[in-house]
Amino acid sequence: MTPDATAGAPRIRIVIAEDQALVRRGTTALLSMEPDMEVVGQASDGIEAVDLAQRLRPDVVLMDLHMPRKGGVAATREITATFPGTQVLVLTTLNDDETVFEAVRAGAHGYLLKDATEQELLDTIRALRRGESGLTPQIARKVMDQFRRLALSADYSPRPHAVPAGAATAPSHQQRDSLTETLTEKEEKILRLIAEGMSNRQIANAVFLAEGTVKNYVSRIMEKLHANTRTELAVLTAKQRRTD
Repeated sequence: MTPDATAGAPRIRIVIAEDQALVRRGTTALLSMEPDMEVVGQASDGIEAVDLAQRLRPDVVLMDLHMPRKGGVAATREITATFPGTQVLVLTTLNDDETVFEAVRAGAHGYLLKDATEQELLDTIRALRRGESGLTPQIARKVMDQFRRLALSADYSPRPHAVPAGAATAPSHQQRDSLTETLTEKEEKILRLIAEGMSNRQIANAVFLAEGTVKNYVSRIMEKLHANTRTELAVLTAKQRRTD
């Protein structure tokens, strides 16, 4: 194991939300062996996950989707809306298109299936900590397919800044014509780099800007394209490229 954290760097603080105790404890044991990771809490349902996120403010929540009392999608939506400093990595057996799409729209920053390898899980957690997206090509395709299906429907309208719980929306007609037509040249370049999976620091080095300036650019791009997360920005951009 070769974590990319430097010696003395703060460990990645993780909450595990999983209703199966055996899986929860096994994942805790795995992550606790990593010198750059620390499991600070365990939740057996979505309500406990939200409560732990509020009390502990972890860096990452590993989120199962099928849990009692409050499901993973609802918990993800609440955590990402309330605690922007916490990233949610979905870890589940569910890989149907609609479930994947709903989780990403709820704000999930990454999505892994439970048949992923241990190293894939560790690498994805570290990638999220660096500000990168955590979607495998298979999962990204599912989300893009859902956006494409919604784009063919005339039964939706542009997504407002506040989205009702459970609502699934898509880019407006104007956005479908060109997702980047409202962006400046610099914003378009930064969006392309986001789609390539670069972190803010990597983008800053590539475009010769301060990391804080890049962060401000990313926020403006997300607002213009009505996207919840960097992951959604990357998916929207990939979709646009495939339809050009």
